[in-house]
Amino acid sequence: MSKFERKSGKNSPAISTASLPDIIFMLLFFFMTVTVMRTAEVKVAIQTPNATELTKLEQKSLVNFIYVGRPYERYQSEFGTAPRMQLGEKFADLGDISFFLEEHRLKLPENQKDKIITSMKIDSDITMGIVSDIKDELRKAGQLKVNYSAKRRVD
Repeated sequence: MSKFERKSGKNSPAISTASLPDIIFMLLFFFMTVTVMRTAEVKVAIQTPNATELTKLEQKSLVNFIYVGRPYERYQSEFGTAPRMQLGEKFADLGDISFFLEEHRLKLPENQKDKIITSMKIDSDITMGIVSDIKDELRKAGQLKVNYSAKRRVD
């Protein structure tokens, strides 16, 4: 006779799932606070040029985006087919650039205002005259940090 009896029929205890909803909600809140939603719907068609030397922008909250291209088909009846500039959610003229930049500066703390970068996403078919006009307006508004968006060239 053996000293130890084998207990047949008894299984290991079930794993408690009582804390599972708490873990799921913690993950949900984490991703809700960390995720950055896109703020502007792009209304112009942009085919960015290719480049070899690229750097990634670190703080997206310090970046102003200026989009330049031809309006998508659904906006062409209202705005035409000529190249247009988009600041934020709306089409704008050159005179609106300084107001757009000032709106962004007011939202930032004082120590970050000198770190603001303007990123220009421009269609590769747009003439350089439009780009020069935008750069002149940026210079007048005191925005000297300018970035041109491009795609990495595949060799």
